[in-house]
Amino acid sequence: MVENQTFRKERDSMGEFEVPSHAYYGANTMRAVLNFPISDLRFSRSFIEAIALVKLAAAQTNIELGLLDPDLGKAVIQSATEVSAGKFDDQFVVDIFQTGSGTSTNMNANEVISNRAIEILGGDLGSRVPVHPNDHVNTGQSSNDVIPTAIHVAAAKAITDELIPSLKKLSSSLNTKSKEFMPFIKTGRTHLQDATPVRLGQEFLGHAGQIERGIIRAEQAVQELAEVALGGTAVGTGVNTHPEFAKRVCRKLSESIGITIKETSNHFQAQSTLDNIVDASGSLKTIAVSLMKIANDVRWMGSGPRGGFGEIELPEVQPGSSIMPGKVNPVIPESVCQVAAQVIGNDVTVAVAGQSGNFEINVMMPVAAYNLLQSIDLLATASSNLADQCIDGLKPTSRGPEMVEKGLAIVTTLVPHIGYDKSAALAHKAQETGQTIMEVALEETNLSEQELTKILDPESMTEPGVSGVSIG
Repeated sequence: MVENQTFRKERDSMGEFEVPSHAYYGANTMRAVLNFPISDLRFSRSFIEAIALVKLAAAQTNIELGLLDPDLGKAVIQSATEVSAGKFDDQFVVDIFQTGSGTSTNMNANEVISNRAIEILGGDLGSRVPVHPNDHVNTGQSSNDVIPTAIHVAAAKAITDELIPSLKKLSSSLNTKSKEFMPFIKTGRTHLQDATPVRLGQEFLGHAGQIERGIIRAEQAVQELAEVALGGTAVGTGVNTHPEFAKRVCRKLSESIGITIKETSNHFQAQSTLDNIVDASGSLKTIAVSLMKIANDVRWMGSGPRGGFGEIELPEVQPGSSIMPGKVNPVIPESVCQVAAQVIGNDVTVAVAGQSGNFEINVMMPVAAYNLLQSIDLLATASSNLADQCIDGLKPTSRGPEMVEKGLAIVTTLVPHIGYDKSAALAHKAQETGQTIMEVALEETNLSEQELTKILDPESMTEPGVSGVSIG
């Protein structure tokens, strides 16, 4: 508690309780603050915006349906609009680790919106008149359908507005580098061992393809999240709500965020499970795995500059060592790998939360929401940063092309001409003597230099259907 802080006395369904005098939240929220002194984790801006947008659309709908006095409803609409814009974020004070339904946070929203509406109408904070948090702000709703709906809306909006644009930026950067790097031929690698030649641009084409498919997965996640539980109220039966309520609210939500939000066709699954959230989190995990693969490939190819592969140069963004002068590390890819690890861990938490549905409700919604929304934010910022501070500034070196001629795996194209066993013998001899495959082949086969030059041409090995054709 803040020293010298003054308090007001409020009453809720459990009795009288003290609340900070200037707080827009009320007794129910204050009880939760004292009940859950667990962490410093709170719901994100995106979630607060989403739950406020739900309350805003609900107020508009309830006025239309004749369930909310227009004068009171107008104040609630103004209040919810201000909350959605972020003017009262500091009033959302309940810990993430709280009641599993998120009821404390739903009441936090109801109380902040009602108290601000009371203030707009000239009343006293905490009086619960003329705007009541339950009777007016929460009309036609339950925490059990509002909280999962707010999670879905927040996540769908964040994926659409933040993650997908960042992935498109990264995809564009990778495709640009793919075209720029296409003339550079290098040694391919499988199992971290030399393989047949590949174009540097082809490797980056593969990276771009991962992100392009990640965008599709993100779009599919939005479709999963677009189905919401609103309208089911307490247990999915829709008790105490108008039959038109959810459809109308979803229509208004769709208009406000630019994403088609629809009422579920099966409220009992929508409220008793987090299956849509688990599925969406799985898509985010796959995107994280793709980012880690790309970041590690960039780290490996840029390793060195003298003792590693050294096939690309990474942008130098900061000194890499407090003791070794001149050392520069691949810090941007390293940060991406750490983000990927966090997102993968978040997905485990979401999966465990998804298993915690007992009969008509899931009781780990807050922690699932926190991890899902954090994953979206992290992937969005990391993808954009990877493009801006790393991929866009990559440069090829001469190291890759120089090592192709010395590579042993180019012997593969000799197989159609001299057979697998003979080709393997040539590779072993080349490795033992330090000779090139060309030099050993000239000694050990009847093929001419002109024929071997054509067969062992690295460029032909990078195009399907060109290499391995027998000489007539």
